[in-house]
Amino acid sequence: MKKELFLRLIGRHEEKLAGISLVLPNLMGFGVFVFFACGMSLWLSFHDWDMLTPARFVGFKNYIAIIEGDPHFRKVLYNTLYIALIYIPFTLITSLILAVFLNQKLRWIAIFRAAYYMPAVTATVAISVVWMFLFNPEYGPINLVLGSLGLPKPGWLFSVEWAKPAVAIVRTWQSAGYYMLMFLAGLQAIPHELYEAASIDGASGWVKFWRITLPMLSPTTFLVLVLLVIDGLNVFEAVYVMTRGGPAGSTETWLYYIYSKAFEGFKMGYATALAWLLFVALFLLTIFQFWLQRKWVYHE
Repeated sequence: MKKELFLRLIGRHEEKLAGISLVLPNLMGFGVFVFFACGMSLWLSFHDWDMLTPARFVGFKNYIAIIEGDPHFRKVLYNTLYIALIYIPFTLITSLILAVFLNQKLRWIAIFRAAYYMPAVTATVAISVVWMFLFNPEYGPINLVLGSLGLPKPGWLFSVEWAKPAVAIVRTWQSAGYYMLMFLAGLQAIPHELYEAASIDGASGWVKFWRITLPMLSPTTFLVLVLLVIDGLNVFEAVYVMTRGGPAGSTETWLYYIYSKAFEGFKMGYATALAWLLFVALFLLTIFQFWLQRKWVYHE
């Protein structure tokens, strides 16, 4: 009797059980590697731990030390914002221009789209190594061209003034193709009838772009801006490969500072506190952008 009832219950919920059995391994992995890891990092941020001795509870000491007593963090914050303020607008404008250009019905357009997207799927390490050669102040192609034109040749990665712009250039070159695809999808979703009606009214190409394309692209632009802000404050791989935070700490970003504190200074509690402060900063910036989008994003 009990066996028949059990089999009947299994038959009744067979589809649900099959779905749960498929999803459960993924949920377990997500719980261990995301929720548990986040919980452990939050716990560590209230402790002093050098990975050799037992962790010692220090309360908010790590957070207070970062905000009030760490003058180097101010320099790191300045470097991060400097790179982000170059990277975000340049990537936004470059990806939009590429999307408008690649939205045309031209021959071999699919090849051009794939070519511009390729840097986005190329390893950052490989890209950084190539750009280290391009930025070489002595025999790099960029300075050779500038010298042939009679222009000054910057020190790029070896210069305190030019290292941060160089990192931003590399990040823009790598990311523009990714955000270009988002803009391209947004452009192709704009009803063609709007452009036809504007042409009948005698609108020029610039008027169409300013009055139709940009307003209709505003939801896509908002999404790209949110992702760019997050991406712009999370610069690590290019800095690690090309400069290691140099010269003279001029390219040491927030993420690189977390890495150096954790795996070079062995201050895991301090490093996780830095990571949680970065998370809070990104969260607040995202909330602010969602509040601000009500004033400029067009919704049909």
